[in-house]
Amino acid sequence: MYKKYIDSLIENKELPGAVLYVSRKKQPLCHKAVGSYIGTDEQQFPVTENTLFDVASLTKVIATLPASLLLLSKGDLHLEDPVQHYLPEFKHAAVTVEDLLSHRSGLPADLPFVARDGQRDVMAVIYQTELQQAPGKTVAYSDLGMILLGKIMEKIAGQPLDVYTSEQIFTPWGLHNTRFNLPANLKALSASTEKVGTRFVQGEVHDEKAFHLGGVSGSAGLFSTAEDVARFATHFLYPEEQDVIPPDLMRMATRHRQSNRGFGFEVWNGEGDPLSCGQSWSIGSFGHTGFTGTSVWVDPQEELIVAFLTNAVHYGRSTNIRTIRKTLHTMIYSSIQEEIS
Repeated sequence: MYKKYIDSLIENKELPGAVLYVSRKKQPLCHKAVGSYIGTDEQQFPVTENTLFDVASLTKVIATLPASLLLLSKGDLHLEDPVQHYLPEFKHAAVTVEDLLSHRSGLPADLPFVARDGQRDVMAVIYQTELQQAPGKTVAYSDLGMILLGKIMEKIAGQPLDVYTSEQIFTPWGLHNTRFNLPANLKALSASTEKVGTRFVQGEVHDEKAFHLGGVSGSAGLFSTAEDVARFATHFLYPEEQDVIPPDLMRMATRHRQSNRGFGFEVWNGEGDPLSCGQSWSIGSFGHTGFTGTSVWVDPQEELIVAFLTNAVHYGRSTNIRTIRKTLHTMIYSSIQEEIS
């Protein structure tokens, strides 16, 4: 049922291309690639199982969150520390590392739009950005908080975020197709995102802030495959089966804290508007989404993982991806329940 739904999305031009990876109890149930995209050379290319996608805000949980947890485990990072302890240029003394991780910093979601070909010192602007509410109180999703967290990682590690995460997280976790700043030979294997000016953006980060930061950011910039994203999720579903980060810290990140949030992840607690996994998924399910059309969801009760990578913005930024995600994940969950019964 859900496989036919994916096909219909391509046929109806709701999505240009997508790769869906579904596993349950460590057994792959689906690895399906559909659709195509137009490259920078105006040629059309099919999406394959190995196509790389700009995963956008999945960067927050695939790169920045694990790096934070690893540095926490080493005692190099402390949740209660003020951001100013690591980044003295940041103007708000009351905002802590924990506020950044739980999206309770009080910072706005985004910066005013500046086009890719514009000039902007992103960090200088963030350091001076005013808070919209008192820190530590209200959950309000913020790219800026995760960008700050990425810079804190770099300060502590003494390495750029892309180097640190590649060496300390991605390689030991087996995420061999996950990286920032694709080299030229891999750019051609990535699904292009949006048309900017006369050409499609292919193999370069779609997010303008991450682009102005040189392609490496705590908020966006990562490229990956559906299989790699599912492998990442497997480590959080079975944290005791990896030895990079202490399992108790990984479980802490996926526990509900406030307003359907944990650390980094969204966590469904059954209250409020359903998350992008839909309302049928078990309480305690956790995941994240990305603006380009990407998402990953984990249901610990069902031992279910769904990685869904698309380049929805290929057709422009007004996409129906939020409705599509809920429909797809509800269909997948229903099919699992039918098999059980």
